[in-house]
Amino acid sequence: MKELSLHILDLVENSIRAKAKLINIFINEDIMNNFLEIIIEDDGNGMDEEFLSIVDNPFTTTRKTRNVGLGLPLLKAAAIRTDGDFQIISEKEKGTKIVATFKYDHIDRAPIGNMGSTIATLLSRVEKFDLVYIHQINNKRFTFSTTEVKEFLGEVSLNTPEVVLWIQDYINDNISTLCK
Repeated sequence: MKELSLHILDLVENSIRAKAKLINIFINEDIMNNFLEIIIEDDGNGMDEEFLSIVDNPFTTTRKTRNVGLGLPLLKAAAIRTDGDFQIISEKEKGTKIVATFKYDHIDRAPIGNMGSTIATLLSRVEKFDLVYIHQINNKRFTFSTTEVKEFLGEVSLNTPEVVLWIQDYINDNISTLCK
């Protein structure tokens, strides 16, 4: 995939299919230490040890519509290719945590991409879940929480087009201020 945000989109969609009610996304860009970390954690169905041992095989999937599952294997390959690491921790009925690390300035590291668009796409779905997105660049941090937005909006749904567009712009604007 050309952008890491597309990996994140795919993995969070897995969390939604696993019936997660809370999904946490954490991106840590530690440029001074040449380190990028992406953590996706959910409280979904989780995986048993047997499935966990084969889940990074591209021919392993729980979907009935196709016989391949490329999300995890592609992210793992992207991390390893950039002198990083990849780890999955999961427990049945407790949830899953995915940690991918990258050498920040590695020539093969894909750009992070448009996280505002990624989060907006996820929130435009009809499934009900809460999401916390934290993006840190060096010592500056931005946090977005659907719980807080829902409290502010009251009866207005998160997946209305106007709200989705506002969320996209809000996230992208705040990430850009982290870079200053």
